[in-house]
Amino acid sequence: METHFESNPLIDRLPQHLKQFIIPQNYEDYTPINQAVWRYVMRKNVDYLSKVAHESYLEGLQKTGLEINSIPNMYGMNRILKEIGWAAVAVDGFIPPSAFMEFQAYNVLVIACDIRQLEHIEYTPAPDIIHEGAGHAPIIANPEYAEYLRRFGEIGCKAISSARDYELYEAIRLLSILKEAENTPEEEIKKAEAQVDFLQNNMGEPSEMAQIRNLHWWTVEYGLIGSVENPKIYGAGLLSSIGESEWCMTDNVVKLPYDISAVNQSFDITKPQPQLYVTPDFAHLSLVLEEFANKMALRTGGLSGAKKLIDSKALGTIELSTGLQISGVFTNVIENEGKPVYIQATGKTALAYREKELVGHGTEYHAEGFGSPIGKLKGINLAIEDMSPRDLRAYDIYEGEQITLEFEGNIKVTGEIITGTRNIQGKILLIKFKNCTVTHGDQVLFQPEWGIYDMAVGKDIISAYSGPADVNSFDMISHVPSSKTIKQQKSAEREELEKLYQNVRNIREGKATTITLKEAFGALTGQHPTDWLLAVEIAEIAHKENNNELVDKVLQHLESVKSKKPEVAKLIQNGLDLIFEKISA
Repeated sequence: METHFESNPLIDRLPQHLKQFIIPQNYEDYTPINQAVWRYVMRKNVDYLSKVAHESYLEGLQKTGLEINSIPNMYGMNRILKEIGWAAVAVDGFIPPSAFMEFQAYNVLVIACDIRQLEHIEYTPAPDIIHEGAGHAPIIANPEYAEYLRRFGEIGCKAISSARDYELYEAIRLLSILKEAENTPEEEIKKAEAQVDFLQNNMGEPSEMAQIRNLHWWTVEYGLIGSVENPKIYGAGLLSSIGESEWCMTDNVVKLPYDISAVNQSFDITKPQPQLYVTPDFAHLSLVLEEFANKMALRTGGLSGAKKLIDSKALGTIELSTGLQISGVFTNVIENEGKPVYIQATGKTALAYREKELVGHGTEYHAEGFGSPIGKLKGINLAIEDMSPRDLRAYDIYEGEQITLEFEGNIKVTGEIITGTRNIQGKILLIKFKNCTVTHGDQVLFQPEWGIYDMAVGKDIISAYSGPADVNSFDMISHVPSSKTIKQQKSAEREELEKLYQNVRNIREGKATTITLKEAFGALTGQHPTDWLLAVEIAEIAHKENNNELVDKVLQHLESVKSKKPEVAKLIQNGLDLIFEKISA
């Protein structure tokens, strides 16, 4: 049975290329063990984080409708999130960073709907509903932080990636899936780790996307707030990890004041973090974000922005000083004295103004690419975009005229002007030519046999960024991940254990059951002697019922489990501490 999220206006307005990542939340797939894992983590978190998390965390749990005892249902979450201007959607594990951030720009929280295994209850490298739901969701109830998250998404999705960034995303996605899956052969994990290692050490100059992902990691995922001496937790990775939320508060983790230098601090998603950054308040996060955005091609444009887009080998947009936006895969820029004088995109290209495609200038019309000079005419101080109709007439830039326009940088356009396209303010954006030849010295850039030539007008590149200006210009329904999350294996033994968990849950909730608590404990110790979480749940119920005899038996059993599996001793003790107020088992 599929459980769909309630319709929410924010989800309805998402573009199709984001909707392709959304999957249904099959709530019926969550097993009794999954529910017990959620409950254990949430009870532990609320107890511990009430002391060390930012005050918005506990307030946000209530505002976002997250329950301690049950995995959240997207249907219910969206009904409540709508009241604070957000929505939530389910996805399959990691999605590309640019898409993740674009969801944020639309005030939509992305939630990986799988849940970690009991064996990885303290920490998982794979995104799961504990991380996303219990980590990200509560803090967005704070309006200032929610606006930071939205703004981060808005800026982050425009960051230009390198060709290697997507390879790294796929490698990290695969590694996280293999590490979270049951019984993955060690050699497969080592091979995946080696690939991530290789890529991380051979990325070349970090791209804008790599840098802004660092900022995202050290704030949204692993951020601390307050003073270096007395920080509080607000990062989702820490809020959702009972292991790291304790570890990060020790002196083993270096605390640094958060500033723009964090942009160059890389991270390893599969290991606890050796250092963390502390922001004095949420407003400071936005200051650093704007400081970084001021250095992005999004705001600086120019030759370097054009080169970044060419290096990315991906769909991007160049905006000229007239506001004309050229979207495509850029392959060439001709420069002169440190300035771009000609820009070229290959393959499907679209032209837009104010994020809206110009009529007649979509990818069907510009199916083979687009190229145009940029800058001023040689020997004329007045740029074409600044010319009045009288100026244009004086320079013979007029319909029906045969003309040669010689630009700085030795770009020459010769042809007969058909017409021009103007923006709403009357400034000319495009000039259409027939019988046109465009050259750079001896190199022919366009020739009459190719048809009509559309020349963009603009003296500068003022912006360059990832993605199209108008999302409707391109078919971007193309994401096919190289790996899919691996579901938990089923077996007769596992099914029996799941039934025991469900029966104990029913007992706790006062529902009908076919077994007593004592019988459930007997079945557990007889058939599943190393399972510790259900024993802790039985101890909790027995303690509430003042069944001291059963409590004693469960505690003795758990001591035995601790000696056989020392790696879970701390988890057992944490669970018992919640029941017995720090009385040793």
